[in-house]
Parts: sequence; C-alpha cells; structure tokens
Amino acid sequence: TLHYARQLSKGIRKQKLLNPESQGPLREFARNKLREFKLDEICIYLDDVELFAYLKSNLPLHDYRDLAPDIVKQAKLEETITSIESMGNGKMIRRGLSFDIPDMGRVLVVTGKFLPQNYTQRINNITSYVQRYRQLKVQKNPVKTFYIITLSFITLLIIFAASWIGFHLAQAITVPIEKLAQATKDVSKGNLDIKVDDPASGELGILIDSFNQMISDLKESHLNIAQKTSELEVRKKYIETILSNITTGVITLDAQGIITTINPSAREMLALPGKNIIGKSYKDILSLSKYGEISKSIELGMQKKYRFAAKEININFGAQDTALALSLSPLRQSSNKFSGMIVVLDNLTQLIEAQKIAAWKEVAQRVAHEIKNPLTPIQLSAERIIKHLKKKKEKSDEIIDDGAKTIVQEARTIKALVDEFSNFARMPKVHMQSTDIHDIIEQAVSLFKGLFKDIEFKALYSFRVPSPIQTDPEQMKRVFINILDNAVHAMNKKGEIKIQTSFVKKEQRVKIEIADSGHGISLKDKSKLFLPHFSTKKKGTGLGLAIVNQVINEHNGSINVENNHPHGTKFVIQIPA
Repeated sequence: TLHYARQLSKGIRKQKLLNPESQGPLREFARNKLREFKLDEICIYLDDVELFAYLKSNLPLHDYRDLAPDIVKQAKLEETITSIESMGNGKMIRRGLSFDIPDMGRVLVVTGKFLPQNYTQRINNITSYVQRYRQLKVQKNPVKTFYIITLSFITLLIIFAASWIGFHLAQAITVPIEKLAQATKDVSKGNLDIKVDDPASGELGILIDSFNQMISDLKESHLNIAQKTSELEVRKKYIETILSNITTGVITLDAQGIITTINPSAREMLALPGKNIIGKSYKDILSLSKYGEISKSIELGMQKKYRFAAKEININFGAQDTALALSLSPLRQSSNKFSGMIVVLDNLTQLIEAQKIAAWKEVAQRVAHEIKNPLTPIQLSAERIIKHLKKKKEKSDEIIDDGAKTIVQEARTIKALVDEFSNFARMPKVHMQSTDIHDIIEQAVSLFKGLFKDIEFKALYSFRVPSPIQTDPEQMKRVFINILDNAVHAMNKKGEIKIQTSFVKKEQRVKIEIADSGHGISLKDKSKLFLPHFSTKKKGTGLGLAIVNQVINEHNGSINVENNHPHGTKFVIQIPA
C-alpha cells in the first residue's frame, strides 16, 4: 500500500491536482487509481483536514473508523505513516505518504487495504516465521561450527577405519592377484601346464577357478589344433604329391584372380618352367598373345562364376602347335560365396593326332561305302543302256531315259554326301551377338510347323531366362533345326515335340530341353550319338549331331541326351547366360 501511496503522490504533484480548480479531476484520478490498484480506501488530507475519501463497498461500514487524528498529526513530522486497525472480521492496513506543496501546506495521501481474518492469520504466520528465521540466522555460525567439528571427527574416523580395512583386505587380495599376473605371463610365453593354487574365497576364488579352467580348455584346444594342423600338413603334402605327378595341369585362383597353386604339368603345358608365378595375377602371367584365348576364357569364368565344360584351345609355341582342353570350376565357401576358380588343362595333342588317324580311316571307309552304294546302280544303268543300244530294240529310248534318270539321281546323292562332308570340314567360327534365345527357337520351330500337321509342338518358355544373351544366332538356329529334324523322323512325322527353357541361377546358364515322343535311342547308341558319321537313319550322313555338338562346344556349353518318359528322346542343352 505504501508503494501505491507513492504512485498517487507522484500523479497528484505531476498533474497539479490540488489546485482549487482541479477538485473534479482529483476525485476522478483517485477513483481510477482505486480501481487500478485494487485498493479498498484512498484518503487525501491537506494539513489536518480530510479533503475526501473513497471507499469500496465490500468494507464493513458499520465498523469503519477514520484514520486517528494523532496519526494524521504524526504525518507532519514523518514522511510515512502506518496504521493497522481491527475492523469487522478483518483488519484495515493503512499506509500514508506526506509531502509539502508550496503555498498550500502539508499533504497526506493514505491508501488502505482491508484484509479478512484468514489473510491476517497468514500474515501473522509469515511474521512468526520471519522472526524465527532471524533467530536462526543469529545462531547459524555456532551451529555451523559444531557440525563442522562433528563431521571432521567422523571423517577422520572413517578414513582411519577404511585404511585399516583396506590394509587388511589388501593382504587377502594382493597375493592371489600377483599369482594370477605371474601365471598370465607364463601362459603368454607358451606354458600351458601352469595352475594357480590359492585358497581365496568369494569372487576372487571364482576368478582363480575360472582362470584355471580357461588354461585347461586352452591347453586342450592347443593340442587339438596341433593335431589338426599336423593332419592338414599330411593332406597338403599328399595333394601336392598328386598334383606334382599327374599329367593334368591344375591352376587355382582366388576371388581376385591371384594364382595360389600351379602344378608342374601346367607349367610345362604353358611353357612357364622357371617363372615365379605364385601370388601374381593370371592376367600378368598370361599376358602374351598366344595365351589370349585362355586368358579370355578365365576372365569370363571369373565374371560369370559358373562351371565351364572342356573347351579345346590351340597354342602356338614356335614350330609346334599344342592342343589343350580347358575346363573351369568355381570354388565356393560353405556360405556359397565365390572364393576362386580351378583351371584344369589337358594336353590333347597326341590324342588328337591318334583321333585324326582313326577318323580319317573311318571317313575313308564311310566315303568308300557311301559312294559305292550309288555307283552300283550307275554301273548297272550304264551297262543296260549300252546293251540296248547295241540291240536297238523298240523300247530303247524308254530304257535309256530310265537309266539316265537313275544315273542323275545317284549322282545327286553322291554330290549331297560330298557337300555334307565339305560343310562339316569347314564349319565357320561363331560370331557372338546379343540375341533372344526364345526368338531363335521360334524361328527354327516355324520351319516345321507348316510341313508336319500331325506333329504337335509345345513350347514352355521361362520368364526367368535372361534376355539378351551372347550367342551366334545362325549357328544356334542350325542346332535347333538339326535336333527337330531328328525328332520328326524318329516319330515317323506324327506325335508331340516339347520344348522347355529354364535358368540355372547357381551356374548362370540357360537350359533348353527338346523332347520327342518317338521310338527313343538305345543305350549302346547314346555314347556314339555325337560322333561323326554315326547315324540311326537309313539315309543319314551322321554329321548333323556332330555339327550340333561342335556348335554347343564353341558356345562354352554342353549337350546331353536322355530318355524321355514314357517314351522318346530328350536333348538337354546348357549355354552361358
């Protein structure tokens, strides 16, 4: 309330509201401040005379009393006054501020706030707490000193007790720990026969027991590892002995193409006898142009990560050509993760020479036999013509015409035979292109669909087969035409031919199966099916499937023949995707 009295005094002096002509504004000013400051009473005195007073309606007016005259007179001597009086069910707290105005006299501005009884009790409680706080403040230093002394004594007692207990415990802990430390040093030096003997209890005893058990397990594991290592060394030496003595060349590569193993046969085949090869990339070792086809095949295998069937490769070492069979097999960990490649080389030079001699013998016999067959009717027709020309009978023209037709027909047979041998002898090299294998199959099938109405062609193409893949479209079309032609004749131009494709994800290969419902192939004929000059057809040259086999090999693929159930034959082709 004193603060509000100061605010009122400042406003009155600033606005000069005590002039006689400002009585109206003064009353309005006081009324506004009564509401603004939420006061219950505002009184203004000039000297000892009350100019006016404003009261709120919530005051107990029946008990209301004006400010005591002696307090009003006190304002002439003091700047501020205070009055607390009981009024109704509460107390009226008045604070006043006095000041002088020249030519007018002493002015006293009084503000009052009525506090109900419950407010009064709270104020009394607060006053009581303040007094108690002041008393405690006086006693603070002695109490603080007492507590400091007490806590210092307790601290010293705790330090002494802790030191004594720590010293006692140190004797029980230090010795076992020193033994453990020494045992650890011995183990680090390789001594696994050590054991810590100490009757420690509690967690330290558990630690010592665990340490002893750990050393025992470590010793057992060490013995097992030593035994396994010894076994592996024996197996390694055994494998090295085998690799050193076999005629097949073996090279192993890791996943980055680094050579990890190469046996003497491989060194000899590739003319790499004295070079330090282990730990180097195959690209660096096989960088010469004569190794180009081998290097490309290995690179393709490393990229595709699938098995390569045996592929014939010729290498020129000056005056001598060497024929090698190259096959690749991927190395995979137990998690099926690619970890490298095995390269297997076989020297085919002597075998090919022997096969050439045998093949030429067989070719000579086959050509002689095939040419002899049409020569017989040619000879008979010619003799018949000569005989009838000498006799000059009436039907000589007809006989000559028949004989000439026979000679022409058999001559065409000989020409067709010669053409087949010629085509087989000069098979063109494959030219790889990006192609859709399903389109090539459809082109081959469309040639047969219109010709053989009694044959049903069923095609089941897998959407998982990648497209495009690298093939020679003309050569692959020739493969499918030859197989379909054999199937048509095996069924006597009536039945069902089923063509199915799939994708072997693990080996990254496209699988094509062509099955017919014909009479099938006997077990003894299966092994000779892809040999030149072998045929089960009456007028076959025996070169169709030999050409098929050669084309598939040129594609780094494989072809097999199986029995089709319930009857018939199935050709299974696999080529890289």
